[in-house]
Amino acid sequence: MSTFDIHPLNRFAGSSAAIRRPKEIAYFSYDDEHDFYLDERSLRWYYPPTIGADLSRGFESFQQLDDSADDHLDSLLKTIIDLEQKHGSRCEADVITWRGMMTKIMAAPFDNFNGFEMNATRFQDTIFIEENHIHKLESRQTQHSQTSHHGAPSQDLMSYWETGYKFETLSLLPAPWDATPREFIEERENMIVNNSAQYCSVVKTGIGKTKLIIGGEVDGLWDSKPAHADDSINWVELKTSAEILSDRDSLKYERKLLKFWIQSFLLGVPKIIVGFRSREGRLQSLEELETRSIPSIVKQKGKGTWDGNICINFTASFLEWLRVTITSPGVWRIRKREKVPFIEVFKCEESGYGDILSEEFVEWRQRDS
Repeated sequence: MSTFDIHPLNRFAGSSAAIRRPKEIAYFSYDDEHDFYLDERSLRWYYPPTIGADLSRGFESFQQLDDSADDHLDSLLKTIIDLEQKHGSRCEADVITWRGMMTKIMAAPFDNFNGFEMNATRFQDTIFIEENHIHKLESRQTQHSQTSHHGAPSQDLMSYWETGYKFETLSLLPAPWDATPREFIEERENMIVNNSAQYCSVVKTGIGKTKLIIGGEVDGLWDSKPAHADDSINWVELKTSAEILSDRDSLKYERKLLKFWIQSFLLGVPKIIVGFRSREGRLQSLEELETRSIPSIVKQKGKGTWDGNICINFTASFLEWLRVTITSPGVWRIRKREKVPFIEVFKCEESGYGDILSEEFVEWRQRDS
């Protein structure tokens, strides 16, 4: 077993490591049935929601995605195959993974209370990383088993608020606003909430000396995609949070901003819109945040609970270490336990790729070998 020490953090202080601006190289969609398509059918556009809207409405009829099955990296790998077929060349990267895995790694210096477990394998000089599905389900079960305080909303209703699915339904349109019927816009509060449909962006980026390909869901567009592929896309990330009524609330929000910032930073999302809700679950106000400004806001106006440069430098160092630690095929485990100041990496299976890589992807990549 190999370990990477998170502390002391001061060795990651200073100006940030080099960052390669995320650039969308491909995309895919899941529809309302969560069927996979290599197109933009689930792309959405932002249009402001109505203040005062009830974020609890539709909870009873919520059509929640059943993600109990392990999908591994299959959709991301299908998209990469399609891209390589179109371009006639391989997508080169040191690490290929989902945005969620990179978020957990990047937040590790300041997220002492949450652990994670990931599976990884090495294939053709690239490390592929996925979430350990069993650990994910166990963590979710632990969270749902927590009892609510007397008089407080149920854990399920709180989760419905926190995940923001209702807020997204209130804030997104299936077409630009000028092409959307007024009736649709006005009826958004009464629409059934379904979290199966997703638009997922696949970006090429880099942190320090490590080249990455990352896939992740984006909520919507502020205006339209640019005509030139090299230009930045004006994505919008939607988040919800309880309204801030005390210093304790302010501290909790500052800590949430860490994940908000990392998630948008990794995919190159420039704007985050936060919907603040009352204790009864009504939308009270909106705040627009520029992603690049969040670390400065925390540093200058907050309690200093986290530092963006430390997150970037930690991630750059960890990924370099990971690349010389995971040096062969087989299945590897990347694990951080709760309240433990280091990340462990060890081998679980001596050969093969587990189910991290689909047979389709391996056969495609080995066709000329």
